Amino acid sequence: MFRSVTADGWTSLLVEFSSSQIMLCRLLILSCTGLFWSSAQETAATQQDLPAAPEQDAITNKPLIEKLDEGRYRIGKVTLNPVTREIRLPARVNMDKGLLEFLLVLEKGKIHESLLVTDASPSHLHLAFSLLRYPPSVELFPMLDEIGHVTGEYPDVPVEVRARARVLIDVEWSRDGMLIRNSINEWIQHSTSSQAMPPGPWIFSGSAFQRGSYIPDLTGDIAAIFVARAAMINYPSAGNDNDLVWHAFSKHVPATGSAVTLVFKPWAKPAPAP
Repeated sequence: MFRSVTADGWTSLLVEFSSSQIMLCRLLILSCTGLFWSSAQETAATQQDLPAAPEQDAITNKPLIEKLDEGRYRIGKVTLNPVTREIRLPARVNMDKGLLEFLLVLEKGKIHESLLVTDASPSHLHLAFSLLRYPPSVELFPMLDEIGHVTGEYPDVPVEVRARARVLIDVEWSRDGMLIRNSINEWIQHSTSSQAMPPGPWIFSGSAFQRGSYIPDLTGDIAAIFVARAAMINYPSAGNDNDLVWHAFSKHVPATGSAVTLVFKPWAKPAPAP
């Protein structure tokens, strides 16, 4: 059973999340309907005059947020759990062999180099991350100078933001009637060592808006192995700067076209050694 969250129920829903996220959530939702302000200064100056959040998604004509059982919520095809801070997204296997630059793209995206594809909205996934208080970290992207040239310097992102922006990604799928869940890293193989990608987190980078549109909605870039500014999620470890390093681990990946579910969950930072 689920109930739609209408305009009247919008405020009560947001109260169940951190109140500090209300403005960001409204902006993200407005961006889905083409009403996002491109200027942060203009947004701050007019934040008291924001219109009410829409009852329906302007594209699908369906309720934007639905409350499911057990305290979970659904935004389009994305589900989220405020208690566990898990986010679930449907996808399918796009490649079971070959070099990879992306973990996940839209079906209209760079499918020739992505392990998985999805038809879920990147805007909805971004909104889920924001509602569950995952801050974006831009630590992987070198800063640009005033004319747009790469400087070679990187932004100073606070340690606590870096930690909170990191997520583990699991993949669920059915085999012989049994539900299996593993780290998605096990589906990605190093071209030289032939070992699976080491266990560890990915980074919610957040991507950006351009002329009122969320960039991953336009490019299809959702989760990148080879670092991409346009992608919402990026791989932060060794080999993320070389597009010839990683490929699909054929031994572990189900057949192309297999339905899977990606599960994003908080990264528990390892305790320091005694």
